[in-house]
Parts: sequence; structure tokens; C-alpha cells
Amino acid sequence: MTLTALIADDEGHLRAHLRGKLERLWPELLIVAEAANGIEAAEAIARLSPSVAFLDIKMPGLSGLEVAQGIETDTRLVFVTAYDEFALDAFERAAVDYLVKPVSDARLGRTIERLRKALQDAAPLPELAQLLSRLTRGHQPRTENPGLLRWVRASRGNTTSHVPIQEVMYFQSDDKYVVVHTREGEHLIRTPLAELIAGLDPEVFWQIHRSSIVNMEFVAGTRRDESGRLLVRMRNSDTELPVSRAYMHKFRQM
Repeated sequence: MTLTALIADDEGHLRAHLRGKLERLWPELLIVAEAANGIEAAEAIARLSPSVAFLDIKMPGLSGLEVAQGIETDTRLVFVTAYDEFALDAFERAAVDYLVKPVSDARLGRTIERLRKALQDAAPLPELAQLLSRLTRGHQPRTENPGLLRWVRASRGNTTSHVPIQEVMYFQSDDKYVVVHTREGEHLIRTPLAELIAGLDPEVFWQIHRSSIVNMEFVAGTRRDESGRLLVRMRNSDTELPVSRAYMHKFRQM
């Protein structure tokens, strides 16, 4: 089996630097794509399903953490980062590897050995949801009011409404906005999902994808499609929402 990789970094010379080292230290690895931002990286991973993705954490469009939250393939992740000691410790404990810029031959060599072993042994993929959520929250501004949301102020056409939080079936990011789906229709808000989830009851609202948060009171069940992808079925609706790999463990008891 050919091992393949993607390199994502918004700085071209750093992509070239890492590619050169990989070609020298891991010659059997085929670099199938490079990405200059998070959106390109997410699209390439979904299209190519590389064995490994080297993701810079700070990228335009989507961060490396946000890209990771949306991955539905069996791609192994290596974050390229300048994170602090807390984050590095979290990566180690979650069995997700990382590289600190500038990447040294010795550190990259250890990463390569770790990846080779995991891929050869078909080791189970780490559960990333808790780690990614923890790291993402660590880079969000703290709010002075840690209480849970009781309603969201959302727009529908020219009308702005206060939508009670218990009436929200699911939230889904859509370009510049987040769409608030209720039985009565759709509303728009500008609050990013990463900030929104901090004000939601985690027992009721589950993030299932980088772009989706569902109200479990409106979830009818789950199913797998022909490709094995897990889908959440919404109650009294034809809507099905994909669950990314990072969040699949939440549904194992359902």
C-alpha cells in the first residue's frame, strides 16, 4: 500500500522545507497535495484521504484544529505548531503527534517512526474531540458571563427575533453565518460555532462536526451510509447530518 501525505501551511517556504525533509527521511511517502490555507486542506483531505496530514495550526480560512474537527477519513494527524507546554502535553497524551517550527531532522525522525508503527500495526485512531475542543477553547476569548444561553438573537429576512434555545434543532455554519434551524424555519447569526458552543448545555447540545451542533432532543437516531459514514437523523425531518471522525465516539452507546 502506498503511503500518502498532505502538507498544509500558509507559508510556501515552510511547506517546501518540510517536503524536502520528508522526501529525504521518508522516501517511500508520496506527498500528494499541498495546501496554503485551511479550506484547501479540508477539501484535499476529503478528496484524497491521505495516510497522513501535516497541519499548521494557524492558517487562513480554517485553523489546523478546525480542519481536524471536520476530517471523516482515517488520516493520521501531525500538527505543526508553536504551541505552549500545555498544548504539547495534551498532544502527547492524546497520541497525536506535533512538530515545532523550525522542524529538526531528529524530531521529524521520531514522528516518522511513530507514524510508521501506527500505520503498519493499524493502531486505532485517537479520539480527538476532547483534545481539539480543549485546545480550541484555550484560544477563544474568555467571557465574563459563563452562564448558559437561554435564547439567541437571530435574523430572518429583515426581522430579528429572540429564539429560545430549547427550540433550536441544530446549528450549522454556512460561509460567514451560522444557520439556526428550528421547526418554524431558518435564522441567521454571526456568532462562530467555536464561541457559541461555550454557552450551550453540553448534555443537550452536541458538536458532531466542525460545522454542526445538534440538539439531542431532536435527534431520532443514527445510521451509516454505503461508505460507512455515520449520519445523525433529525426527528420529524428528512435531514441527516454527517458525524466527523473526531465525534463518533459520542454515539457508540446509541
